[in-house]
Amino acid sequence: MDGAAGPGEGPAQEALQSLSQRLRVQEQEMELVKAALAEALRLLRLQASSTSLQDSGTPAPIRDSSSAVPPGLPHTCSPSLVSRGTQTEVEIEPSPGTPGLSNGPPAPQGGTEEPSGTQSEGGGSSSSGTGSPGPPGILRPVQPPQRTDTPRRNSSSSSSPRPRQKLSRKAASSANLLLRSGSTESRGGKEPLSSPGGPGSRRSNYNLEGISVKMFLRGRPITMYIPSGIRSLEELPSGPPPETLSLDWVYGYRGRDSRSNLFVLRSGEVVYFIACVVVLYRPGGGPGGPGGGGQRHYRGHTDCVRCLAVHPDGVRVASGQTAGVDKDGKPLQPVVHIWDSETLLKLQEIGLGAFERGVGALAFSAVDQGAFLCVVDDSNEHMLSVWDCSRGVKLAEIKSTNDSVLAVGFSPRDSSCIVTSGKSHVHFWNWSGGAGVPGNGTLTRKQGVFGKYKKPKFIPCFVFLPDGDILTGDSEGNILTWGRSPSDSRTPGRGGAKETYGIVAQAHAHEGSIFALCLRRDGTVLSGGGRDRRLVQWGPGLVALQEAEIPEHFGAVRAIAEGLGSELLVGTTKNALLRGDLAQGFSPVIQGHTDELWGLCTHPSQNRFLTCGHDRQLCLWDGEGHALAWSIDLKETGLCADFHPSGAVVAVGLNTGRWLVLDTETREIVSDVTDGNEQLSVVRYSPDGLYLAIGSHDNMIYIYSVSSDGAKSSRFGRCVGHSSFITHLDWSKDGNFIMSNSGDYEILYWDVAGGCKQLKNRYESRDREWATYTCVLGFHVYGVWPDGSDGTDINSLCRSHNERVVAVADDFCKVHLFQYPCARAKAPSRMYGGHGSHVTSVRFTHDDSHLVSLGGKDASIFQWRMLGAGGAGPAPATPSRTPSLSPASSLDV
Repeated sequence: MDGAAGPGEGPAQEALQSLSQRLRVQEQEMELVKAALAEALRLLRLQASSTSLQDSGTPAPIRDSSSAVPPGLPHTCSPSLVSRGTQTEVEIEPSPGTPGLSNGPPAPQGGTEEPSGTQSEGGGSSSSGTGSPGPPGILRPVQPPQRTDTPRRNSSSSSSPRPRQKLSRKAASSANLLLRSGSTESRGGKEPLSSPGGPGSRRSNYNLEGISVKMFLRGRPITMYIPSGIRSLEELPSGPPPETLSLDWVYGYRGRDSRSNLFVLRSGEVVYFIACVVVLYRPGGGPGGPGGGGQRHYRGHTDCVRCLAVHPDGVRVASGQTAGVDKDGKPLQPVVHIWDSETLLKLQEIGLGAFERGVGALAFSAVDQGAFLCVVDDSNEHMLSVWDCSRGVKLAEIKSTNDSVLAVGFSPRDSSCIVTSGKSHVHFWNWSGGAGVPGNGTLTRKQGVFGKYKKPKFIPCFVFLPDGDILTGDSEGNILTWGRSPSDSRTPGRGGAKETYGIVAQAHAHEGSIFALCLRRDGTVLSGGGRDRRLVQWGPGLVALQEAEIPEHFGAVRAIAEGLGSELLVGTTKNALLRGDLAQGFSPVIQGHTDELWGLCTHPSQNRFLTCGHDRQLCLWDGEGHALAWSIDLKETGLCADFHPSGAVVAVGLNTGRWLVLDTETREIVSDVTDGNEQLSVVRYSPDGLYLAIGSHDNMIYIYSVSSDGAKSSRFGRCVGHSSFITHLDWSKDGNFIMSNSGDYEILYWDVAGGCKQLKNRYESRDREWATYTCVLGFHVYGVWPDGSDGTDINSLCRSHNERVVAVADDFCKVHLFQYPCARAKAPSRMYGGHGSHVTSVRFTHDDSHLVSLGGKDASIFQWRMLGAGGAGPAPATPSRTPSLSPASSLDV
């Protein structure tokens, strides 16, 4: 399949030839720059006595046949200098009847260098030096480069010496003249005169009447050329888009690493959580489609939810979140929210500032109308506290244990009795409320004694029986019965003498740990196993009555909740939610990934999308039925994917340099190819389906020609020229060109049809129309970058098919919606939370009716509904590229 490489032509030889060619080009550039500067100095001496020239601001013609004007630039330019602190840029400005200076030698085969004087975006900076803007018509000499302390950064995963060496060579050629049009008067005092800030700075410099804008990421200049149809940046949209997003569906369930995460409300809704969202799921025949149910969402939390508790009234819910950090690195305090499941309104906020790392476990009191809430903190001492739910005040607090606490609960017969269990312990607590005075209550502990029974490593769960006994499930697979025995009657307590608990019976129930116990309405008990994945129903005396086994691909039993009638809800360790009973078995109603997600693509003609990630699963989702259509095991980490325009096949890039093509109906692998030995970050079919581009971390883009059905491919060529790993790429609408971004903030353009050649003159690509826009760097989207960005703050970006809005996935758990084009610094957006980790990817469905976003570490998939202008319906047959000039929306961001 690879027919491009000839005999004896290895990667090392190709790289050496490429470096030698670059060195020759840069030597030619330096010679031309020296000649241009010598001519400029000569002209300055000739014109020094001409006072009329300074009054009029019109420069004398520069007669130099050797300095040719690059194609596409105005033929008449006058030089002007703009100083920005330690950076000095020479700008060429238009003036009637004046030829300009060339910034580089003629490229081979008649090509020319781009107007910016750099071969790639972000690869070099302006010459260092000091100075101030001179009068029009005076070209000051460019100062020799000076060393600065501003670090240059490729990305968090690119720190090898090779890219750094390439960047240093690019910096050596940055003495090229930076060409830009625009009058000195139009800049006035608005042109920034200071250098970019520190390593985290992001600055934008532009001329309203110019042909380019420049932004800085970590001190690196990135020049972007303004399309010819835009006369002024002021005519671009300036407000947030009229479209909005509404959370439609959340795929996934957090069962892998959490407990107390599955309950059934009085309304029959199932309540569970993932990321920062608490989901209320309505099983069966709801608005989600046949059998798909429906969802509502409580979204009051600012970080990941870790535990739930349902009030005895079956309506109120308490949810505890972990501690986190905001976008500035400041800590966010963990807290408990008590909210109404019918209205989704927050009723009380418990413990803000009182918890250290997060809320590990929760429980409402079963008597006293559920007036009290018990909370276990995730701090080193695992602080145990009791709170008044209605007033939100703390009644008692005590250090629990240095060992992890996995479960907590009030006795259903007496609120003064609290039980906790966890690593190697069961603790029985006596709480005296202190007459309701905040802080006056006391908690005293009695430790459960195992005696002749083996002390287990963990006790993950327990349940109170109607007769007052307690059952505990442990890591040895045993169920222990703790019975009551009267203690010293001198011990005071509510309702008379207090009682202690001792082990009265043991039953071996499962192979491996017992993760869940559930008391059913008929008095029987259900236990859920880890290693054996069994559900067992137990009668009086721990006699096994019935059992069922969960299929292996769903994982172990994590939580059990009783639904209507004999129906059971089971949460698993592989983030699935199952529905069924012991007799008929179980089927999934909610499924999700179990590890970090990165790959996402949407079907070209159906409301379906595909995801892949570090759990090695490739999943196709039905966006209308809100269900998993199919999944396969890739055996390796999947990082990127793209559908062929026909939708018949999908290409998937892996972390080993392999990429697969699969038939979307049969799920069979029709092609298996390896390019290099580094991870692939992007795969993208051309809009006509004739080519497939594959961006790798080896700094190359591999191009394959593809058969009409997408099943067969053969190597067409390689795009070689990036100085760091490929991050994003897009095809032009005619399928002949590619725009690509890399880890060191380059923007390069490639002529694929012409032989995978790099287009040196990037200025000529300013008006090219792109079939998709997912590159995070470019003129049309540079306004999405926040101030102070370090270049990694935006993980993914996607323009809608109707070309009205652009969605952005950032590193701070947020999804943004901007107007398109977004070419104003500090552009306002509509911001949406819910993810509990960095958002890794966003994509619009084929008709722009929905947006899909992926959470990274939280393994969540959010499906958002597009509302407002352009939020639904198919995209126009020929989308207009002209920016809307209608007044900006006045809605708040």
